[in-house]
Amino acid sequence: MTDVIDLRLDVPVSVDEMAEMVKYFILSENKSGIANYINIFGPQWEASLGASFEELEIQAKALSGDELEAWLKDIAGKLTTTPEQLAQDLQSAGIVWGLVETDDNDRTADLVSKLPGKLKGMTLFDPFVGTKGVTDVERAVRDLGFVAIYASPYRFGIKADDPLFFPIYAKAVELNTPVFIYTAMNYRTDYAMDVGRPLYLDKVARSFPELKIIASCGGWPWVPELIGVARRHRHVYIDTSSHRPKYLGVPGSGFEMLMQFGNTLLQDRIVFASGVGDLGLPIGQIVQEMKELPLKESVKEKWLYQNAAELFNL
Repeated sequence: MTDVIDLRLDVPVSVDEMAEMVKYFILSENKSGIANYINIFGPQWEASLGASFEELEIQAKALSGDELEAWLKDIAGKLTTTPEQLAQDLQSAGIVWGLVETDDNDRTADLVSKLPGKLKGMTLFDPFVGTKGVTDVERAVRDLGFVAIYASPYRFGIKADDPLFFPIYAKAVELNTPVFIYTAMNYRTDYAMDVGRPLYLDKVARSFPELKIIASCGGWPWVPELIGVARRHRHVYIDTSSHRPKYLGVPGSGFEMLMQFGNTLLQDRIVFASGVGDLGLPIGQIVQEMKELPLKESVKEKWLYQNAAELFNL
């Protein structure tokens, strides 16, 4: 077994873009929003940077404006990946193609065009811009060739069954395009912890029974609830993106029911999505850890390739 489809790849960013991201996490005064992730994933990010965030914050405040920008770009250079490097990483890991998404559809399309066949686009739906959000998604699918839609409670702070998301679910059924929905807890303390709870998918699946839903991020810590939703609705799939694979099979991890049902009754509806950027590991290592999970060999092939290939008709 060598072929893999990865439904959550990171997008290569420029040194300037990465420098701005590092600056935000180091210097942000608002640690209740996305910047709170520094308190959760800081240790693994520090390993990549070669310094603690406390050291970086002290250094950043001691520098002048121009010195700070130059210093940040030097740090960012250690974290960036070019499209060419990404292509090599995918080849080494046996990834046939992967899914990418940015906040700008044209930027996503440009990236996909640089690695034709290796990357496919996913478009983010904005529920707060009225009909424009649906129009933008339709253009991305029909004109730009994107193959998936992202409806994210995490990005927008509203639950999956909020009526603001319903127009895109209806359009996705019309376009016959799968929708990824963030389904797990989050570390943004400016949002409610349960904004991505799996239970909210039930109303969506009942309202749109033909909608192909991928519950992204595995539903933790409500994994049994997500398994129940998937058992009820035949078009609900599950990915485990942003969770390190080797821990999925560890007793007490909270993923015991996923491993049990994913190896049996739901083996046709688990799809691989690495979320490689969140894990801070080489993509090849993440794939290898998936292959080492205590699953039947035929099931591993389904999780890593076959289920996604059938879901996307590829």
